[in-house]
Amino acid sequence: MQKHFLLLLSTLTAALASPYGHGGVKVDKHGHRKRCTVYAHGGNVSDVDNIVKAFDTCGHGGNIVFPEDQNYFIASKLNPVVNDVQIDWRGIWTFSPDIDYWRTNGNTYFIYFQNHRTNFILTGDHITINGHGTGGIEGNGDVWYTAEAGKVREGRPMPFVLWNVSDVVVNKFFVKQPPFWAFNIMNGTDMVIDELYTNATATKAPYGVNWVPNTDGFDTMDARNITLRNFVYQGGDDCIAIKPRSYEIHVQNVTCRGGNGIAIGSLGQYLEDSSVENVTISDVHNIRFNEDLGNAVYIKTWVGVLVNQSNYESAGQPRGAGTGVVRNVTFSNFFTEGSDAGPAITQDNGNNGSSTTGTSLMEVSNIEFRNFTGYLSGKSRRPNRTASINSLPTLLAFDRQEAQLETRLTKIEDMKKREFLINWIETEAVRHGQGGAGGKGVLSGLFGR
Repeated sequence: MQKHFLLLLSTLTAALASPYGHGGVKVDKHGHRKRCTVYAHGGNVSDVDNIVKAFDTCGHGGNIVFPEDQNYFIASKLNPVVNDVQIDWRGIWTFSPDIDYWRTNGNTYFIYFQNHRTNFILTGDHITINGHGTGGIEGNGDVWYTAEAGKVREGRPMPFVLWNVSDVVVNKFFVKQPPFWAFNIMNGTDMVIDELYTNATATKAPYGVNWVPNTDGFDTMDARNITLRNFVYQGGDDCIAIKPRSYEIHVQNVTCRGGNGIAIGSLGQYLEDSSVENVTISDVHNIRFNEDLGNAVYIKTWVGVLVNQSNYESAGQPRGAGTGVVRNVTFSNFFTEGSDAGPAITQDNGNNGSSTTGTSLMEVSNIEFRNFTGYLSGKSRRPNRTASINSLPTLLAFDRQEAQLETRLTKIEDMKKREFLINWIETEAVRHGQGGAGGKGVLSGLFGR
């Protein structure tokens, strides 16, 4: 009896001596900076209150630590606002798999653009996040993928949005199984992201069926001076999407497995400026995965008139007629294994079979595709197309290739693994004729050195 009593007393004493064994925030000093170390409750007990407490206490001139052996359960939305903070993010945030909860109004933050949602927003300036290769976000997206089987419904939350931020560095971080777009910059300036990994994999999907649409890896919107290096993506949509009002975006060393390759757009969905300028994307390896790789790289803009839309991403409202430019964009050193299409420019998003083709108000100019190699899948509607421009009925005139909208390869010995090399130089695409309903979809300086 005495032995059992001593054991119970010892256990109780140990628990009292370790106040963070079941969740809490330890506050101390790291040099001259205040430091908050967050400990998880464990299991399905929400850690949001303690995380918010840490950001409130140490998020202004301090350090926040999520230790490597900790798994934090995120059961409600949060939007810390910080400045001059260093986040040592070695542990993992796991979002609740409760689909009904997240879909309930008020339980996520509404994002006007395309009628979307998010459950985590980080706001502020002078932010450093280091995941050390072990830290990041587990979005529990697989429950969403399985429930919807590739038919995305409204309400899927983005698990990480950097909103209204500046002077940000993110290193060695991951976002796995995002319900929607994985890593998002919305209104951000002066940012460097290095060694980012995102993965959306539907474990119960039949082979060759995409159950992970809308799982973009890295997206920018209202962003300026953003650098992304050493990015690895696996999913079923845009590996990278450069969205409206993105300027000075520089991307290097990217691997995309599955999805739609790299996108500029879509642009021009709303009655506002949707410009994208001064973008460089280089050293990209596109790999077909799960019989899915739609594009190598493409630019997509909307038609230039309002067209009725029925999908939730347009809130059931007429969309299109956005204005602006896509200018000074260079894609270089792409190796593509099995994409359905090579480089492409399309200006007919949202036409819904209407007669609005060729009306885009987005001016596309000084676009360069340099050193593209690899092979196509042969599974597209036009399997021998290596590159395309789609802005009909606008008539395009090329140097020595009048109204030629695609290039074709001939004398191909292996039709499935045909090599393509695009090196169009010193050509200009100039709009002629009526151009549909008075659109200004001018394409100039399309392929250059």
